[in-house]
Amino acid sequence: MEEIVERLVLAQEARREELLLLLGDLSPEEAEHLRVAADRVRKSCVGDKVYLRGLIEFSNICVQDCLYCGIRRSNQEADRYRLDLEDILSCVDEGKRLGYRTYVLQGGEDPYYTDERIVEMVRAIKERDPECAVTLSVGEKERESYERYYQAGADRYLLRHETHSRELYEQLHPGMSYENRLRCLQDLKEIGFQVGAGFMVGLPGQTVADHVEDLLFLKELQPHMVGIGPFMPQQDTPLKDAPAGTAEMTCRLLSILRLLLPKVLLPATTALGSIDPKGREQGLQAGANVVMPNLSPTRVRDKYLLYDGKICTGDEAAHCRACIERRINSAGYVVDMGRGDGDIL
Repeated sequence: MEEIVERLVLAQEARREELLLLLGDLSPEEAEHLRVAADRVRKSCVGDKVYLRGLIEFSNICVQDCLYCGIRRSNQEADRYRLDLEDILSCVDEGKRLGYRTYVLQGGEDPYYTDERIVEMVRAIKERDPECAVTLSVGEKERESYERYYQAGADRYLLRHETHSRELYEQLHPGMSYENRLRCLQDLKEIGFQVGAGFMVGLPGQTVADHVEDLLFLKELQPHMVGIGPFMPQQDTPLKDAPAGTAEMTCRLLSILRLLLPKVLLPATTALGSIDPKGREQGLQAGANVVMPNLSPTRVRDKYLLYDGKICTGDEAAHCRACIERRINSAGYVVDMGRGDGDIL
């Protein structure tokens, strides 16, 4: 197994059968060898810095009906909200005061936020803080829409592919097309965005072989960012009784991703911190180098519940920022408040 890891370190690629072995039953010593190799590559390629992104969850209204998601269209129990532009700019002002240089605007696919409103939002943030980076995560759009956001000043776009299994993707996303998801990612890259993709770990019906295909797809796509996190059930969805993914498998996949894409921006996600009290620290030690503390107003934090057990819903932005920095330092890394732009090989 060590030979496979070292070849992956040197070549940044692996065959399907090798990836299957790395995701199989490893001894504790083999798993630790993989983690240490990923941490070594991370430090040599991107240093020991961890970039902080200020997350603003501006709407939990969504036209999609994804089976795993707490803000799915059919969830009648969700307490819906939208932030207006003034609310969003207040979050940016607080973020700027706390030193953030990137704002991640995330929301459901909410038809209220037309292209015109999203363009207005991006321009207003750039006027407020001209040197910042703006990341959008608002789902599937037509290419023309993405072009308008880019021209308005948006720098990055996050759109997780969720799973590279077409069958599983379309089973979990009623009325959605996996081909369209891929089209969106390709459009975003061609337009010039720094692009983020990613997948969930431990979805019902998902196999280790599916994760191998996720890894190979990401190696081919060469995104600037990859967001992965464990599947966590939400009580008001059809998958409420499904078992959750695990921090262990998520961290193993983070390590493999760091070796496949040495310079990628790799978050230790909130979901990872929610499934294990030390999950984010474990993610950083497995190769991750981004954390996204929440800048959303506390009055809406507990309404953006994609899954149950989400952490930090009651924390003020300043407390969240300070807590995250302590955790990063305790894991052996240092905070970098710069933009941290993506750089792929």
